[in-house]
Amino acid sequence: MKNREGVPGLRERKKQATRAALADAAVRLAAEHGAENVTVEAISSAAGVSPRTFFNYFDSHDDAFLMIDAEVGKRVRRAVREAPATLSVLDVLREAFSAELVDVAERHEIWSLRAKVFQRSPHLLVRGLGAHMAEELELAEAVAERLGGAAGEPVGLYPRLVAAVATTAIRVSIEDWCGQAQGVAFTDVFRRAFDHLAAGLAAPDTAPGPPRT
Repeated sequence: MKNREGVPGLRERKKQATRAALADAAVRLAAEHGAENVTVEAISSAAGVSPRTFFNYFDSHDDAFLMIDAEVGKRVRRAVREAPATLSVLDVLREAFSAELVDVAERHEIWSLRAKVFQRSPHLLVRGLGAHMAEELELAEAVAERLGGAAGEPVGLYPRLVAAVATTAIRVSIEDWCGQAQGVAFTDVFRRAFDHLAAGLAAPDTAPGPPRT
């Protein structure tokens, strides 16, 4: 839970820290030994918790590598539904995700290792795709409600497209950022991606300037 200022309470921060420690341990071990050779017991031991605690955060061994937090999705969807009506859907999504991706900038090594783990374990890519598609559909439902649709109604093309484009922008931003040297701010890459979306994906200026626009 968050306090009145929107800052997670002590209990929530501890839960977030434990989940992150388990995910980090899973990725580090998989990068060294291969995901198929890493056990729940090994991940738990590296994170300093019991295997029983592991299953308080993840339903299965593979879920630890996906780095998908259901609570993050819930907060983003709530932000989409509750944001001021004067904001565009794209602006709302950008700010909602930006608030949740603050810690990504501090985990360049982990996200880079995760990319390598997924390259070596195609089944994780498939598992991750399925999980992201489910999250994406729920986000599309929130967008549809923001635009006046009733809960439970079929989701139309526009909400699904907006949700898909926004989540793809996040994935591409992380991949692009991981391919750059440490020191490049993830928030700069992330916001630049959304600037491209807001501009209708018009071709960027080809005049000499900073690379990777």
